[in-house]
Amino acid sequence: MKAKVHKIEDFGYDPFFESNRVKLGLDVFHVARVISEQKGIYKVKNANGEYLAKITGKQIFKASSKEDYPSVGDWVAISELEVHKAMIRSILPRRTVMKRKCSGKKNETQIIATNIDVAFVIESVDRDYNLNRFERYFAIANDGGIKPAIILNKVDLISKEELYAKISQIKDRFKDVEVIPTSAVTDEDLDELRGYIKKGKTYCFLGSSGVGKSSLINKLIGSGSEIKTGDVGLRSGRGKHVTTTREMYFLKNGGIVIDTPGMREVGMTDTTAGVDNLFDEITTLAKKCKFIDCDHIHEPKCEVLVALKAGLLDKEKYANYIRLKKESEHYEMTQREKKEKDRKFGKFMKNAKKDLKKYKNKNYSV
Repeated sequence: MKAKVHKIEDFGYDPFFESNRVKLGLDVFHVARVISEQKGIYKVKNANGEYLAKITGKQIFKASSKEDYPSVGDWVAISELEVHKAMIRSILPRRTVMKRKCSGKKNETQIIATNIDVAFVIESVDRDYNLNRFERYFAIANDGGIKPAIILNKVDLISKEELYAKISQIKDRFKDVEVIPTSAVTDEDLDELRGYIKKGKTYCFLGSSGVGKSSLINKLIGSGSEIKTGDVGLRSGRGKHVTTTREMYFLKNGGIVIDTPGMREVGMTDTTAGVDNLFDEITTLAKKCKFIDCDHIHEPKCEVLVALKAGLLDKEKYANYIRLKKESEHYEMTQREKKEKDRKFGKFMKNAKKDLKKYKNKNYSV
């Protein structure tokens, strides 16, 4: 049987990336997609195969943050070296970016994945189920230009009546978001999930540890052995965390999926636009407030508070909006402070060098 010959388009490449490659003068290099990364070693893939790759010293020198390094999902210009090895010369502009504030690290951003078409936010119907957590993921997805969708997993654990009640609750809170119920145990509704995934499109699976991301991807791949999964803990009732790195997989139907490690926290970065888009009902009301800088907490003639008191706004949704907005604004404020400190330090170093030069010249002239 003849092996399938892949084209670069099979991995998600399209005119957006090609036009940017030409515009940046990178058309002298081959392109490949980053499918995994571990400790500064990248696995990249194109129509010629897979390569282990590193970035150049120049790129390391020029990088000002982790966002300047390749991430899973990126398209990169490469030089092919010896067999199955390559050098990454440049990162092509990203169409979409999914990022969060690093857990436990002040103001440091972590890119989850790039060039994603749809972010599948997965929650299990048992102890993990939480509407506010959905909104956190939706905010960072919206800010990155990515369409979110919900996978409600482990539906074999509850009755049909309980499932319908949860879906109804989700639909009331999130009007235009697709909800796909699934079970990796009974294969329930997996055909619906397969049908949602289109050829050449990239889908990122996001969620806490143990919600069943890797198990679902294994079912989609069809081999059942691509990704290691852990047993459910007897005491916690939750799956054990196994996935430790982001990795891209290619399905038989041409769809592309990214598995990610479980996330305990989804910290907001500079996602004000994403929060505003997500809570467009509140954003529309906010435009009618008396004060332009209204915080919608205690200000007089605040249209948001008026709607809240009249029962026109969901109290939990309003409370989560305030939390996410404050978190995002705090991140932006500390970023501005950091830039100002860097600017002042740069100015200090520049003046110090001038003074040192003057001192040396003065000594020579004596």
